[in-house]
Amino acid sequence: MPELPEVETVRQGLAKWVTGRTIDTAEVLHPRAIRRHVPGDSHFVSVLAGRTVLDIARRGKYLWLPLDSGDAIIGHLGMSGQLLMQPAEVPDEKHLRIRFTFTDGGPQLRFVDQRTFGGLSVSEGGAELPGEISHIARDPMDPLFDDEAFVARLRGRHTEIKRAILDQTLISGVGNIYADEALWRARLHGARPTDQLTRPAVKRLLGHVRDVLGEAIVAGGTSFDELYVNVNGDSGYFDRSLNAYGREGEPCSRCGAPIRREHFMNRSSFSCPRCQPRPRHA
Repeated sequence: MPELPEVETVRQGLAKWVTGRTIDTAEVLHPRAIRRHVPGDSHFVSVLAGRTVLDIARRGKYLWLPLDSGDAIIGHLGMSGQLLMQPAEVPDEKHLRIRFTFTDGGPQLRFVDQRTFGGLSVSEGGAELPGEISHIARDPMDPLFDDEAFVARLRGRHTEIKRAILDQTLISGVGNIYADEALWRARLHGARPTDQLTRPAVKRLLGHVRDVLGEAIVAGGTSFDELYVNVNGDSGYFDRSLNAYGREGEPCSRCGAPIRREHFMNRSSFSCPRCQPRPRHA
């Protein structure tokens, strides 16, 4: 599942290629790709024709494109969604779901999604912040993110630290990969109780979360297969910098102990047994 760095990389690409352009046509090639747009495909197509894209914004793992009508296009990549800029003469991708053409005749915007878990929709009146995603917290890269409020809310919860930083209503954009990497840097096991962490420990972890996300954005995100690419079809390369995630059995780059893998919420967690000792209660 794409996390903040991957979605931010796509946002930056779209900002370069789409901002200021006027949509000529929107073509829906698979109904599941707009399943969250309740009025249906005819409305989706008609409400977007002739609209100008003013900006490309992001809240956590969601993108939205404010339009000159006051509405916005909301996008979520799901597990395999791709937003690609393609010249009209390039053949359709096998899993092309939605195509946008523009009045300037330039590159098309194509939504490609092999597994169809992602999708696009229109939020009426949602140009400033779509109501559909207003419940999602700001992410730690947002200039308006409130560090002190985050620390207080996290320490006030009775849960495990990894579960907390994956909660998109508390802090958005962080997924399994970057949670493991930040916890490794902070020398914290993901099962550590949040209400037993000191304020300095939480602030230190937040700093590591920011560092990991920032470095991953510079690297264009993390690509383990061809399903995540930027708008030009290029893969990210932060996987070369991973210290914990996906490295089961490999030596910890800090102490040399073999990285362990543990089951976590139908997924896996990766950590160092020496640097990140599991709390006794767990």
